[in-house]
Amino acid sequence: MKLLVDTSVWSLALQRRDAAGLSEEQKRLRSMLKQAIEDGQVAMLGPVRQELLSGIRERAQFDRLKVALEPFLDEVLASADYVDAARLYNECRARGVQAGTVDMLLCSVAARRGWELLSADEGMLRCWTIARPLLSMEREAVGENVPSPAIATRGRKKKGR
Repeated sequence: MKLLVDTSVWSLALQRRDAAGLSEEQKRLRSMLKQAIEDGQVAMLGPVRQELLSGIRERAQFDRLKVALEPFLDEVLASADYVDAARLYNECRARGVQAGTVDMLLCSVAARRGWELLSADEGMLRCWTIARPLLSMEREAVGENVPSPAIATRGRKKKGR
């Protein structure tokens, strides 16, 4: 199963910071990404690549990151991915949950394809809990294949769990 990785986790993994300076949660997320890369399960979206490359001041650093990301080909997106992302954005806002448009696109793509999602962004993960059942119900209504309900959300653990 593919794992769609949010910019928050990529950024964490790409930091030069020594592991000793990371929280246990940050170490866990880095480890999960490393394992998914080794297993060939990582999915990349163009907007995530753009976010990762944006804001880099030094050309040499930009070029190194661009080359490091080249093995991860951008997944092809359909108009329905964007439409579902917009619908999901509106639904999350109506429920008082805030997340960005790229976050909604990732949730839409992961839910539509039955992929797992790896994020350190709590707003995005709250929207993910709305996205999976919402998009699954819509797909069932039109007779499309629905991903297994056993998809595990990967990301920040809630306190007490």
